Amino acid sequence: MKQVTYEKVTPELIEELKAIAPGRTYTGSDINDDYTRDEMPIYGSAKPDVVVEALTTEEVAAVMKLCNDHHIPVVPRGAGTGLTGAAVATHGGVMLSTTRMNKILSYDTENMVVRVQAGVLLNDLAEDAAKQGFLYPPDPGEKFATLGGNVSTNAGGMRAVKYGTTRDYVRAMTVVLPTGEIVHEGASVSKTSSGYSLLNLMIGSEGTLGMITELTLKIIPMPKVTVSLVVLYENLDECISTVPKIMRANLQPQAVEFMEKEIVRMSEKYIERSTFPQKYQGKDINAYLLLTFDGDDEDQVNETLERASEVVLEAGALDVLVADSPQLKRDAWAARSSFLEAISAQTKLLDESDVVVPVNEIAHYLEYIKEISKNYDFEVKSFGHAGDGNLHIYNCSNDMDIEEFKRQVDDFMEHAYKKATELGGQISGEHGIGHGKMKYLEEMVGPTNMRLMEGIKEVFDPNMILNPGKVCYKL
Repeated sequence: MKQVTYEKVTPELIEELKAIAPGRTYTGSDINDDYTRDEMPIYGSAKPDVVVEALTTEEVAAVMKLCNDHHIPVVPRGAGTGLTGAAVATHGGVMLSTTRMNKILSYDTENMVVRVQAGVLLNDLAEDAAKQGFLYPPDPGEKFATLGGNVSTNAGGMRAVKYGTTRDYVRAMTVVLPTGEIVHEGASVSKTSSGYSLLNLMIGSEGTLGMITELTLKIIPMPKVTVSLVVLYENLDECISTVPKIMRANLQPQAVEFMEKEIVRMSEKYIERSTFPQKYQGKDINAYLLLTFDGDDEDQVNETLERASEVVLEAGALDVLVADSPQLKRDAWAARSSFLEAISAQTKLLDESDVVVPVNEIAHYLEYIKEISKNYDFEVKSFGHAGDGNLHIYNCSNDMDIEEFKRQVDDFMEHAYKKATELGGQISGEHGIGHGKMKYLEEMVGPTNMRLMEGIKEVFDPNMILNPGKVCYKL
């Protein structure tokens, strides 16, 4: 592994950056505090020496070339909604923001693709595509993340069970390499067998190999009918064990989410709206499934809902509620989408993992997590994408010393990640590695795979300037 030394940002370099991005280059007290951290403060904060808000690919390339020539670290930054410290300037240098690169450039409706700048927000594309009669299927929980950030982490989301993850919708991209060279990867066509897939190498690389500036994304016709079901359970085991039965019944749900009562109550308190029943015929409801089905034929969707209701009731559900009006659907999904915000608002110390395990191992894994959580002083809250096995497990405390919290969480995650790997899973399904999860990645993939990833990093970024100390390359 290379020994890396970075140069200091000088006044002369700052003036050159200002010439590239006039009025959009910030230093000192002019740097917004939001640029010092992401959405998971436990991984620390660090202030970049300079923030540049780029408008074009050419500006990004000019900044990158200048920094590469002077051995200055560059940290790509979207909306900063990540959860692993990937967009934090841990080595100072220049933070290069895409937030002003927010134009939806064009639709090609014959080839079913849309071309966007990397700083376009997921929510903005979703709304704009809907107006054109299209759906952009990837649906991560944070709707105000940038699309460049989504691609950089291969964000999954709630519709992944039917439609796949972000990776499945990226056809092409424009990338600025750490050297300042501009390359175009992929094409708007749907198939390729044309050498190594550099496109797919960029997806999920968390801004360590190149900086994405434009994307060509696949879209599909908007389904005409979308209905959600809220399924009530007396206990989590019955709730989770239902999921494989739903999948085997060939019902093709768009989303399958599970949640426990504590986190639902927390979210409802946060959004000041109650949607999920707490009791059914005198029995406490302790777990829920939130299912969504879509299609173009209302009768066919209704038939699917009836079959789904039969499956879950036979599997032990107490009742099934149909959210078939826009307001009911909004209320149900508003509670689900607010989980992280609700936890953050009511928790002083917070860390999380987003392991993914085989669907038929979810119940086993959660039982293990509940058992080992008894050994620690923090609370453990869990929810997740039951349809694809991606589980979100939060460690929460309001009264622990921060260093003791970190020590205990590290021990907890050692066990949690090891168990996920034993069950055939992965340590992250959609949030990525950043600098907060590097240790656990190395333990999961082993030294040979880490060496291969390090070698890829060295080829793309010989001076190690781009998002240093993230994913796989320790400094």
